[in-house]
Amino acid sequence: MVFLPQEVIIRKRNGEALAATDIAQFIAGFAGGSVSHAQAAAFAMAVYFQDMDMDERVALTRAMRDSGAVLDWSDLDGPVADKHSTGGVGDNVSLMLAPILAAMGIYVPMISGRGLGHTGGTLDKFDAIPGYQTSPDNDLFRRVVREAGCAIIGQTADLARADKMLYAIRDVTGTVESIPLITASILSKKLAAGLDALILDVKTGSGAFMPTLERSQELAKSLVSVANGAGLKTGALITDMNEPLASAAGNGLEVRNAVDFLTGAHQDYRVREVTLSLCAELAVMTGKALTLDAGRLLAVSALDSGRATQRFSIMVHALGGPADFVERMTDYLVAAPIIRDVFATGQGKVSAIDTRGVGMAVVSLGGGRATPTDTIDYRVGFDRLRGLGAVIDNRTPIARIHAADEASAEDAERRLRAAYILGGDIPGHPLIAGRVGSE
Repeated sequence: MVFLPQEVIIRKRNGEALAATDIAQFIAGFAGGSVSHAQAAAFAMAVYFQDMDMDERVALTRAMRDSGAVLDWSDLDGPVADKHSTGGVGDNVSLMLAPILAAMGIYVPMISGRGLGHTGGTLDKFDAIPGYQTSPDNDLFRRVVREAGCAIIGQTADLARADKMLYAIRDVTGTVESIPLITASILSKKLAAGLDALILDVKTGSGAFMPTLERSQELAKSLVSVANGAGLKTGALITDMNEPLASAAGNGLEVRNAVDFLTGAHQDYRVREVTLSLCAELAVMTGKALTLDAGRLLAVSALDSGRATQRFSIMVHALGGPADFVERMTDYLVAAPIIRDVFATGQGKVSAIDTRGVGMAVVSLGGGRATPTDTIDYRVGFDRLRGLGAVIDNRTPIARIHAADEASAEDAERRLRAAYILGGDIPGHPLIAGRVGSE
């Protein structure tokens, strides 16, 4: 029987459960070119509104994994693990976590993505480093993982090809916040990476794709269930995104923040807690530690001893970046022409932050994409971002803006001021709001 992709779209649009063979044919057709981008966009919208049951989610994840090659790391002398965040603002944890784990003896072949909607992408951050190759071939990828212990790259041409294509479509068609699509996108890459263990950082709050704790818990359970069902040991932490995680938001600025974190020059408390907690989880999952406390101690030692910084430097250079990037970061990361403080219109304690609004202010500066073909200005964004509870007055700014021109600076300043609420009660948001175990 001739396969007609529109029939799959119609069935899902009407709320029917799709057979695994239908999903596999649709995704294979999309990867091969017989299913158009318009049909893929319609499919994504149908899934967004009609959802998928667990069997469909597993089938979609496997189909997207099987649209490309699957890596094998059996030649390495240690466990292979990775972490994935569902996306947030000022979330640069991957830049520190991978080299910390590498220094703990855990190999990290991290296949990351670009920014989606209001969130920054790990690959966009590394693109700010001159010469760094985010799309190496598999031979170089494998060599860097062996030598540095970690490599952070994007999907190569033969890894989860369908996901790479659908990822860009979701970004510009209003279908990002779909649990089945998020689940399949994240896990298809991770299953293709040939991991032994995976930890997920599922965000919740005003800057998350899932703003409520209930939806974040639903996503975490979906991800963990699908991944473990596919044979990958996976756990999740649900972490707070009711304010930017780091005090910087914007690609080059988050790289600066990450290097300062690794060297100890400056460490945002919230970033440190989330990073070390995720490392501890993977230490236990890979057998490097028996308890979370012991795993955290291993991570602290790897970070504070400077071993993680060394791993980061080796990785950057091996993937084409400068050998002295850490030592001469300021020379390599070009500054924006406009840098100035942003002041609030009133004064008082910061009681709420529309974190999504902060992310969109970065996008409006040119630090994100409105369409898949948009270029990114790696210089722009905010640093010195104030968090919840900070006291703001006419001498204390809410952030410092980095902009390419006056027009974009004024627009982004308006957006940032609107995102900050001063006065009133400050609700308590636990930094780690929940945990879904891999058992």
